[in-house]
Formats: sequence, C-alpha cells, structure tokens
Amino acid sequence: MTLPTVTLARTHDVFNQSTPWADVNLFTTNQPLQDALRLHAPGLGVAGLTALGAEMGSAEMLTHARLANTHKPQLRTHDRFGHRTDVVEFHPSYHALMGAALRHGLHATPWSRQDTGHAHVERAAGFMLFTEAEPSILCPVSMSYAVTPALRGNGAVWADWNKGLTSTQYDPRLALFSQKSALTMGMGMTEKQGGSDVRANTTQAVPDGDDAWGARYRITGHKWFFSAPMCDAFLILAQAPGGLTCFFLPRVLPNDTVNAIRIQRLKDKLGNHANASSEVEFIDAMAWRVGEEGRGVAQILEMGTMTRLDCALGTSGLMRQALSIALHHTRQRSAFGKKLIEQPLMRNVLADLALESEAATALSIRLASAFDKKATSEHEAVMARLLTPVAKFWVCKRGSVFAQEAMECLGGNGYVEEGGEGVMARIYREMPLNSIWEGAGNIMALDLMRAVRRADAAAALDAELAPARGAHPALDRLAGALPLRVDAMTTEAEARRLAQDVALAVQAALLLRSAPGAVFRAFCDSRLSGDWGYSFGTLGAGVNLDAILARALPA
Repeated sequence: MTLPTVTLARTHDVFNQSTPWADVNLFTTNQPLQDALRLHAPGLGVAGLTALGAEMGSAEMLTHARLANTHKPQLRTHDRFGHRTDVVEFHPSYHALMGAALRHGLHATPWSRQDTGHAHVERAAGFMLFTEAEPSILCPVSMSYAVTPALRGNGAVWADWNKGLTSTQYDPRLALFSQKSALTMGMGMTEKQGGSDVRANTTQAVPDGDDAWGARYRITGHKWFFSAPMCDAFLILAQAPGGLTCFFLPRVLPNDTVNAIRIQRLKDKLGNHANASSEVEFIDAMAWRVGEEGRGVAQILEMGTMTRLDCALGTSGLMRQALSIALHHTRQRSAFGKKLIEQPLMRNVLADLALESEAATALSIRLASAFDKKATSEHEAVMARLLTPVAKFWVCKRGSVFAQEAMECLGGNGYVEEGGEGVMARIYREMPLNSIWEGAGNIMALDLMRAVRRADAAAALDAELAPARGAHPALDRLAGALPLRVDAMTTEAEARRLAQDVALAVQAALLLRSAPGAVFRAFCDSRLSGDWGYSFGTLGAGVNLDAILARALPA
C-alpha cells in the first residue's frame, strides 16, 4: 500500500488569525475618552495626549512592556565580596518605560506646569493611556504624584526635593538626591500583623535630634508591602512617642551614605510583574518627621486618596485596552461563515463591554476633575470625598470580570501569554491588583460611610445628579432615592450596595452629557432598569448594538 505524499509546509499556512493590536494611536481611537475630556476640560489642548497615545500604542513600547514583565526584577542583597547592597535590578525595558512615563509628566504634571485648571484631568487621561501599554511600572509613578500634598508637611525636605520630584529626566541611579536629574518616591504603611489596620503598626521611631530637615528619628521595624524599593525616598508610618506618625525615609542620607533599609525579599505576585514589591526591615534607619507626632494617618491620607484615583484610572485604562483588543480580533477572525463581530451573540457581548468601559472612563475622569476644582468649590470638594471610594470600589470591582469576558472573545488565543495577543492574559492578571491596593472593597465602603455622614453629602449628590432629571425613568427612581439613603445610612452592612448604586447613578448622569443617546439609554436600561442578565452579553433586544459598536470600534 502506498501512502499519499504530504507537503508538510502546507499545514503551517497561517490564516484566519488576527494581527497584533499595535502601531495605533490609543488616544485618537478612543472617542469616549475624548468626549469625557470635552465635558470636564473644555478647551484643553490634546497635542500631548495625542503624542502619548501614539507612543504607547507603538509596537516598540508594547515590546518593552512584554520584556519588562517577562524579565522580572531581581533582588541583589549582597555583592560578591559580601557587602550588603539591597538593590533591585531591572530589565532595560523597565527603564525605557519609566523614562517615558516621567518624560510625559505622569508623576508630576499638576505640580510642575502652569495651572490650566485641568492639570489633574490631563494627567489622568495620560495615566490611562500609559496603562493600556503597561500598568506595572506606574506604581512608583503614581506614588511620586501622590506624595506632594503630604510631603509639604515638612517644608525643608520639600524645598530640597521639589525640583527632583517634578523633573521629567528619569535617573535610575542610586545616588544623593542633589546629584540626580529626577527623583521618585514610594511608601510603606502595611505591616504583616495589621494589613489595612495601620494603627496596629509596631515599627518604632525614636527621636534623634534636629537638623536642616527638622526633627530626626531612628526607625526600627518592618514593612510587609514596600512597593518600588528602588525609589529615592519613602513616606512611612511608625510609632513615635506621640503616636503613629508620618516620616520621610530617604535611601541615601544627606551625608551620601546608604540608609539602613534591608530588603528581605521580593513578592512573587499574581501579576504586576514588572514592578518590584518587597518586604523590608529598618535597622536603626534614619528618617525625618512629616507633620505632627500622632497625626500620621491624617498626614498620609491625602497621598492614599490620590493613589486611589489612580486605581480607578488604571482599571479604566486596562478595560479600554482589553476592549480594543477584543474588537480588533473579532473583526478579523471568522467563525461559522461570518466575522466574529458580525455574530449576534458576540455583538451583544462587545456592546456590553463597551458600555462598561465608557462608564468607567466617564466616572474616573469626573473624579479627576473634582481634584482640579476642590480647592475653590465646596461642591467639588464634597464630590471628591464621595467619588474617590465609590470609583475605587466600583470600577476596580468590575475590572476582573470585564477582563475575563474580553479574554473569552479571543478564545484560546486570549489565554496564551506569548505574542501580541498575550497582552490579554497580562491584563487579566493585573486587574485584581487595583481592587486590593490602597484599600480593598470593604475599606472603600467604610470610607464612603465616613464621607456620607457629613451633613453636605446628600445635598451634593442630589445636585450632581440634578442635570439628568427626566432623562430616564430608572435613573430618576435611583437618583431620587439616593439622597434619602445617604441620610438614613445606619449600618456598615449596606455600604457596598450604596457604593454600587452611587457609582451607577453618577455614571448614567455623566453618560447623558458625554455619550450618544444610544449609549445612555442602553446603560440605564441594563444597569438601572434590570433589562440585563448576570453576565456580559445579556443586553435587551431593544438596544442599538450598531450605534454602540460604531462608537467603540477603533478606526
């Protein structure tokens, strides 16, 4: 019997596969983000965001993102001669990404440029665009951005470090602050016995005199999560004689010697692989007090508030990237005789994801606009207090299930790590972090409880939702009930539900002002009226899928 000859090369023909989502401008293809900016920052110049969108959507930057996550940071506690070094080595792609983030001012735009009235909004949009390419390295960038309000509690330190912390010329060296072109900062609050309960911290601070930077202390203790240990300095919490206090802890001391910060190990995390998170010990380390003794939690809260904004922004950016990849893939891949994006069920899934992504973007940019205006507007100050825990809770909670559904649009290709479409697997691993970091869901719900107990909370929320009255009956019902629920809130057990409902009502009201009618109506019908199932892709029959997809589909 003679077997037929097989031409092996023909079995390797590649067809019906999508191309990588690369070499696209992430800003110009994102209509929801552009419309959110028009609503909250009218007249804002977008040349910088357009340039950033092109850079972060480039194949070059996406390659840097892949390499920085593939080649994880490596801890070197000692050199070959036995000297203690406590350094973390990074792949060159990590430094390329950090250089880009600082060059675009994502660590300092509101503090370094002339105030346009929209500095936080502009920086928020840039943060979201960068996140689409690589979120991990933004941990030290976010902390450097957030540190300014707290660090001003020590005027002498701020005077010396201000220039470096706002510089856009990235400098990865371990060196004295005055010898570097730019500086970054991290923070250390969490200890293994306390977690979110920082008042349980045991790290001790012993007074050690005064110098040019004010009250100096010796620090002995540990931190269970100490992110970005290669930053130039950190804000930490420790127990001083007067109680829990905020301290400024530099890696290199003013006398050009290395501070006694001992890195025990790097965390082996689910995701966020390009960023180094560590456990450390302080062995008689030197630090300077920021603010008053016993006021550490209050002093550092503003820093936490701003990093919580970045959690919502980061998740919104990851949602947008996952959606873009899913749309890009489904309009190229065919099944059952049609492109995937032409299949009715897939269209429902993609449209539902598009609604969720746009609503997350709208809420996150709204929160950033409150940061721009809260110093001069009491309403905006109240909304900043309310929306920070709400956006952090709801947007971040939606992230993981969103990423899973977007991954399913790619089938097995979405679950594979390698190559351009492997970005989806990285997004999926990254999503839970923003929900946990800077306070998990219950902490955000408790923060909302504290915010609504203020006398002005219900009135501010009512005013925020007032422009949407009469636009949709379901929104009217929810908006009408919320102020009463805020006033009547008596138990913590209801706080998560309140956070969810405030988020949905504010998202709907924002979409009325920034999105087409089809998007607004579909969001209200599904999220508020109950014409929706328990998973994505269960939008009702009356939803205009064509209009929603036309808005979401990148050109």
